[in-house]
Amino acid sequence: MTAESHASETSTPIDLPVLPLDDEVVLPGMVVPLDLSDAEVRAAVEAAQAVARPGSGKPEVLLVPRIDGNYTGTGVLGTVEQVGRLSDGDPGALIRARDRVRIGAGTSGPGNALWVEGTRIDVSLPDPLPGSAAELAKEYKALATSWLKKRGAWQVVDRVQQIEDISALADNSGYSPFLTTAQKVQLLETVDAVTRLKLAIQWLGEHLAEQDVAESIAKDVQEGVDKQQREFLLRRQLDAVRKELSELNGEAGSGADDPDDYRARVEAADLPAHVREAALKEVEKLERSSDQSPEGSWIRTWLDTVLELPWTERTEDAYDIRGAQEILDAEHAGLQDVKERITEYLAVRKRRAGRGLGVVGGRRGGAVLALVGPPGVGKTSLGESVAHAMGRKFVRVALGGVRDEAEIRGHRRTYVGALPGRIVRAVKEAGSMNPVVLLDEIDKVGSDFRGDPAAALLEVLDPAQNHTFRDHYLEVELDLSDVVFLATANVVESIPEPLLDRMELVTLDGYTEDEKVVIARDHLLPRQLERAGLEEDEVGLDESALRKLAGEYTREAGVRNLERAVARLLRKVAAQHELGERELPSTVTEHDLRGLIGRPHHVPESAQEPAERRTAVPGVATGLAVTGAGGDVLFVEASLADPETGASGLTLTGQLGDVMKESAQIALSFLRSHGAELELPVADLKDRGVHIHFPAGAVPKDGPSAGITLTTALASLLSGRLVRTDVAMTGEVSLTGRVLPIGGLKQKLLAAHRAGITTVVIPQRNEADLDDVPAEVLDTLEVHPVTDVRQVLEIALAPASARAARDRLPAAA
Repeated sequence: MTAESHASETSTPIDLPVLPLDDEVVLPGMVVPLDLSDAEVRAAVEAAQAVARPGSGKPEVLLVPRIDGNYTGTGVLGTVEQVGRLSDGDPGALIRARDRVRIGAGTSGPGNALWVEGTRIDVSLPDPLPGSAAELAKEYKALATSWLKKRGAWQVVDRVQQIEDISALADNSGYSPFLTTAQKVQLLETVDAVTRLKLAIQWLGEHLAEQDVAESIAKDVQEGVDKQQREFLLRRQLDAVRKELSELNGEAGSGADDPDDYRARVEAADLPAHVREAALKEVEKLERSSDQSPEGSWIRTWLDTVLELPWTERTEDAYDIRGAQEILDAEHAGLQDVKERITEYLAVRKRRAGRGLGVVGGRRGGAVLALVGPPGVGKTSLGESVAHAMGRKFVRVALGGVRDEAEIRGHRRTYVGALPGRIVRAVKEAGSMNPVVLLDEIDKVGSDFRGDPAAALLEVLDPAQNHTFRDHYLEVELDLSDVVFLATANVVESIPEPLLDRMELVTLDGYTEDEKVVIARDHLLPRQLERAGLEEDEVGLDESALRKLAGEYTREAGVRNLERAVARLLRKVAAQHELGERELPSTVTEHDLRGLIGRPHHVPESAQEPAERRTAVPGVATGLAVTGAGGDVLFVEASLADPETGASGLTLTGQLGDVMKESAQIALSFLRSHGAELELPVADLKDRGVHIHFPAGAVPKDGPSAGITLTTALASLLSGRLVRTDVAMTGEVSLTGRVLPIGGLKQKLLAAHRAGITTVVIPQRNEADLDDVPAEVLDTLEVHPVTDVRQVLEIALAPASARAARDRLPAAA
């Protein structure tokens, strides 16, 4: 008890029938209707009526909450005001709760009801009320009034305002629907009125705060819904206005022109049956989704992509075979292999079309070619010429540095910003289903944790599979069997073997000097004249200047550096004219080159003075090699250590691979075992170390084709005989002296031709590869096919006396 109110229990117990309330609580002052169809309720009311004497008052029952089967220790004394029918027609009783009762022991009584002995709890309050209690009553009334007004219960507001007793005011909160059963039991068992009022104020305040937050959230949600509804209504109105305008302009029925009417667009589009079916399913999903659904934007983007693809568009091939060949010859000099392949393809296409065999087994007659060659030979520009010759659209797809598999096959639509792969985008860009697609730098494709793009290309470049290519974004089959794929690469070894197996390999080994002169005259010079702002009749380059630019100022398989040299030359001429140092028109000869662009960078060995040549001392031989930039000459230098140094064994330098190191060991072992036969002083090899060096040490070198070059260099060192300046060689050597075949013969002979070499030694088993070498190159070379290293030494070593050999040996370089 508190000092503000005093509670006492009357000493006279009363016997009352128990009316249990399952999970319900009734507080004093409340009037509640109870259903008499419940057996326990009916038994309690009948027992109360049985003991009530006429004229002594109304029947009384004890209302006790029963929570989870357990009775509380405090109940409420209730009087049965009326027995009759409830609003639904069931029998019921109206009971008014009056006083709290402390429940005691059970007792006996009439009827089937449970009777207990109880003691009334009387709460007396001081008069007048303390100021704090009055303030609490005022606060509760304000909160209750606010809550009731929100619910629209204006009549109840007046009744609450009229309650003056704080105990009745606190018990009045029992009508609140937001109170839990546990909270109502706490109010029932709290005897002190002030404490009860404080609890009622606390719970009512918390409920009002929660209600304010809920109303704020509901308001925001409603505003969003209203905005969406308003936007939806405006969009519908806009669609109606567009429709009316189209009808006024005579465009009625052209639903396919409406970007939002996807169903009409799909039905109007010329799509394959399986694509149309998939598109209509997506349209149905779009119609079921709301405008604000993210799935709706994904579907729209997908439908736009599908509708923009040229599913049935194809360009007619130009079947003028002779005209196509003339176009290829006019736009590219040389490159006969790939020109012949394109001519063959067109001829076969023409015959198939004439016999009605355009589609066989669901596949059309596409082609997959791999153009492999050094940089600058025209692989990329050749693709555009092929498309021009065939009358097809041309699309270039750069694959250099691509590491994501999704770049080829596309992203799944569930990803944000998903796009189809580069192959689908290339077909879309071309606007036809049979373009020429150039897959540039296919050997530069990488792989990491995102997948292997080269593996994704397996289906694209397989003629047996690409008629049912399925992009991850589209998820419908796309027929690529009519596409001509041209893949370019510099190094064939960098292309995965399964991918290379699906392509027809066409090797571009580089240009001869005559071809470079023709290319420079017919293609490079006109282009660079235009870029330099010069007219064709203002500056001319005679053939001797072009030949010297190709032979001595540049040494490459392609023509990129040659074009740069021509551009630099024309810029110099233009600058001299602007400075008043040269009159136009002017013709540049080979004698003018040094004054305009400086000295030559590549002087052939045969053009140098004898003392300046690399092979001017014993122990130096000229070999031929193939690099990523084409063929090149390779010098091998050998020397013997002074006996006094105590050095022994074989030393190799020049950043060599294991295969080339093994070739050096084989060459040394062959000379040791056959030195007497070859009349070489091999006894010096026992006590003196041998050092073999390959110049250009920063460039990695490997392969077996330097075997006979190493043997020749060591034989020259031991015999003192010089290696002929005009001789270069290539071939693998065995321990018995056999010369074994090598690869890349055409590129090596082109490199020898560019370097001014006139005599070349090759393995006899490579003699058949000479058919691939241009005739103008073979006419300038004396080619010696050999089977044994002894033949190589006879050809490559210049004659020398034994005495001269002994004199030269200690000073070998």
